Formats: sequence, C-alpha cells, structure tokens
Amino acid sequence: MDLTVLPPFLNGLLADLPWWNRDWKVSRVEPGLPLEIGSDHRGHPARFTEVYVPGTVGPGDGDGDGDGDGDGESLPFVATIGFAGDRLIRFQAKIDDMVVGPAVAPAGQPEPHPFARVLTGLMDLRGIPVRNMAWETGRSRSTIQMLRSGRHNPEPLLVQEIAGALGMSEADVSIIAGLDTDSPREDTPR
Repeated sequence: MDLTVLPPFLNGLLADLPWWNRDWKVSRVEPGLPLEIGSDHRGHPARFTEVYVPGTVGPGDGDGDGDGDGDGESLPFVATIGFAGDRLIRFQAKIDDMVVGPAVAPAGQPEPHPFARVLTGLMDLRGIPVRNMAWETGRSRSTIQMLRSGRHNPEPLLVQEIAGALGMSEADVSIIAGLDTDSPREDTPR
C-alpha cells in the first residue's frame, strides 16, 4: 500500500476548511482501517466505505511539499473518510482530543445547533407547524423558528415542553438535544 498519497490528500481536505491554519500539515500516516458498510434495506443497495486513517499533524516545514516535517509540536490525528464509489460523502478529523469537520454555515457565521435538523425533521414527520409547536410549548413562534434554524440552543425546560408536543419521552428528546440527562435539572426542586 502506497501511503505517500494520503498526506497530500488529507492536507487538501483540511485546507478546504476556511479556518484551518495552513501551516499545519499531516506529517505521518499509518495504513487506513477500512470498514465496508452495505445495505439492502427495502431493496435499495447502498454501499459505502469509511476509512479511518491514524497519524500525526503539526507545523509544516515551509517548503510547500506538504510533508509537514517542520519542528514543533506534533499532535495525534485520525481522519474519518467516507466514500461511495469514487464520491467523497464524509470527512471528519480528530486532532488530539478535538473533532473537526466541514462547516455548515458560511465563514464568519456561527454553526447551527445540531438539534435544529432533528427537531425540524420530527416536526415535519408529525405534521406539526411552527404555530402549533409554539402553542403547545407556550413559546413564541420566533423561539421555535430559532430552534429549527439552530440559532437557539435547547435548554432542559424547553426540551421538556417540546417532548410533550412531539409525543416523545423527555429523556429521548434530551439525548437527541445533547443534554446531560444524569445531572439534576435547574427547574427541579432539590
């Protein structure tokens, strides 16, 4: 297996991130660990591959060759690359203990909270318009619209109200919203 093609490929993917410091390069890689995922769900074959590529990343040497063999700190790195056929469908990098990936929002704009997409999908599946969700939760339409767009983060009391309106358990919606379900809620008397 020729590993020399991986650092330039990974450095190109990282360079596409608008905030990435292009002085930092993938300096070492190990053989990728592929995971073939196939499905014939409902008769529609959908096969894709995810490859996990471990290595290191650090400041480059400035010679432009992309080998990243400059002096300085090196951090552990693992890339998760998903592709179907010859089409890239997912890229995520973990550098030390931080996970990074492509942005959803344009450069200079905050990223939407991931709960937005799930809430929007659940409301759409159940046929609940913004107006009805606002009524059921006792919130304004603008609050529900900001939740659906990801500009407002879900908090425990709001999640409780949304769970009731969706007909789901509060624990399920809390997990979906990324809230810690083990700690006592602020609105619960102790």
